[in-house]
Amino acid sequence: MQSAGLEKASHRRIAGVLGVLGALLALMLAGAGPASAHATLDSTDPRQNSVVATAPQEVTLTFSESVSLSSDSVRVLDPAGKAVDTGNPGHADGKGNTARVGLKGGLANGTYTVAWRAVSDDSHPVGGAFTFSIGTPSDTSVSATALQGAKADGLVAALYGTGRTVAYAAFALLAGVAAFVLVCWPAGTTRRPVQRLLMTGWTALLVSTVAVLMLRGPYERGTGVGQAFDLSLVRATLDERIGTALAARLLLLAAAGVFLSLLVGQLGQPPRPLPAKPAGDPARDDADDAEAAEAAELRALEQRVAERPQREARLGLGVAGLVLAVALSATWVGADHASVGIQVWLALPLGILHLIAMALWLGGLAALLVALREGVGAEVVDRFSRIAFASVAVLAATGVYQSWRGVGSWGALTGTSYGRLLLVKTGCVAVMVGVAWISRSWLARLRSAPAEAAEVERAEVPEPAAVAAQGEDPVRQAQLARQDAARASAGRARGLTPTRAGLRRSVLVEALVAVAVLVVTTMLTNSPPGRVAGEVTAGAAAAPAGVGAAPAPQTEPGRTVELRLPYDTKGRTPNAKGTATVTLNPARTGPNEVKLALDGADGQPVDVPEVQLAFTLPDRDLGPLPVALTPEGTGRWSGTAQLPLAGTWVVSVQIRSSDIDQTTPTQQFKIG
Repeated sequence: MQSAGLEKASHRRIAGVLGVLGALLALMLAGAGPASAHATLDSTDPRQNSVVATAPQEVTLTFSESVSLSSDSVRVLDPAGKAVDTGNPGHADGKGNTARVGLKGGLANGTYTVAWRAVSDDSHPVGGAFTFSIGTPSDTSVSATALQGAKADGLVAALYGTGRTVAYAAFALLAGVAAFVLVCWPAGTTRRPVQRLLMTGWTALLVSTVAVLMLRGPYERGTGVGQAFDLSLVRATLDERIGTALAARLLLLAAAGVFLSLLVGQLGQPPRPLPAKPAGDPARDDADDAEAAEAAELRALEQRVAERPQREARLGLGVAGLVLAVALSATWVGADHASVGIQVWLALPLGILHLIAMALWLGGLAALLVALREGVGAEVVDRFSRIAFASVAVLAATGVYQSWRGVGSWGALTGTSYGRLLLVKTGCVAVMVGVAWISRSWLARLRSAPAEAAEVERAEVPEPAAVAAQGEDPVRQAQLARQDAARASAGRARGLTPTRAGLRRSVLVEALVAVAVLVVTTMLTNSPPGRVAGEVTAGAAAAPAGVGAAPAPQTEPGRTVELRLPYDTKGRTPNAKGTATVTLNPARTGPNEVKLALDGADGQPVDVPEVQLAFTLPDRDLGPLPVALTPEGTGRWSGTAQLPLAGTWVVSVQIRSSDIDQTTPTQQFKIG
């Protein structure tokens, strides 16, 4: 009765954990917004929203970090939506953080739209658009199709994200299972289920790497999945940092294949048998204790000598496996967030440690599931428990650093998609730790029962007797084969006592939560860090997704619209809290006169060290379009905004009230 009660309590705990996991996954799907720019556009020539007297010969863009370009990275469209650039943009004066494209001659007066798309230095595609005018501003109607290049194809993006998730999972399976058999269970290499796990990890990592390499070109350029087989795009990808990393990963997988063959071949060999203990006279043995002790010591020495080749093989394979794991981890870390930004020298090694610790924990869980099914003893589970504890400690330490480096502020935890995903990942890991605690309680019960704690010997299936001689009835032979299979299955099932079964169930739940962790990790690598992503873009992306937000005010063409945006930078200066008022006239497509007023909590004009105004059209992936502001007194600015398309726009005002206090209020409004 007590055992049944414990079983029910365990089931309730596991059901509760699954419920929490479901809620976290729902939060992940609801809170993850679209990715913002990883490289930001610092300046343009001609300037954004500027009016030039004569037609320029080229358009130049300068970014915050180096970018990779394709043949259509920068497109310039006239007021009618016709392309007027010469194509094939390049880097201005060889500078990697620039993009320059030539313009055709004889351009007429009017407003021109520049749509750009590139790959930032951390291997993520970025895009945006801005306008400038020649002579005098004019109305413009840019085709929505022409701007679709700034957004990845939905199917390609889904396949690309799936490939990256599978690659993470395969690496964890490959490295984690290999480490498990090297450290915890060397005899496991002789078991078919373990060998299948190793080959599944290797094959899945190979296939997913090739898939990501082929899909990278269409993903960057926003084209369809049919372009995945375009060899010119594959060659272009290989010239980028991420392409080099993927090619290196394929070469390392070839070495990993050799490593796996040595792992199974070396550890799968049984130890050299010891010579049988000579039979002697029992009375003589009892009489000569000194001789018996000497014989026992000699036999122990022979045992160590017999096991020495396997110990040396494990040591050599362990060093080789560690080198391969570090090198494989570097193919992710060297082409992702850790490779750019602050403290790269520290972020790279800590990123590698984070990935390896993740693989030891998550991949080891898969190996432990098989090991429990095969009837391993409590000693093996104890060894893995110590490894898992150390891995969690490393994950916590490196994760805290990566969070600080990527988020940059407490507000970014909830104000950016990266921060929200980080919170979801933290919640999933906390759930895994909770389930691991349940597993440890099962392990304690396993240790307390010596009969269950010992390793279950593999069932030996006897050879068929003479009844299976040649020429036996086929029906009888099939019956004997079924009996042999049943005996073998019964031998394996002897390991699944109630305690072992409970431990295996909790480990299975832990592994399922690990899948959610891998999914969130992939989404994190595709999202811009809060420290890097501009608050203007993040605010614009988050505004349409807000639940219960007030409907965007409808503007009437030719009339002035006034938008009031309360703000609070959380600072202590008089200008830290108040209202930003944006006035738009005539509130229609094309050029609009914009006025910005900042008033403090007492209604009086206030000045701030920095203020920026921008407009974004999320439905068309257009923007942010910054407005060049001219001061007109304390807390007053004016400028001109080019709004080329009708739709629901988002205005964002970035306000910095001191060196460290900053906020970006946003509000929607409709044009047209």
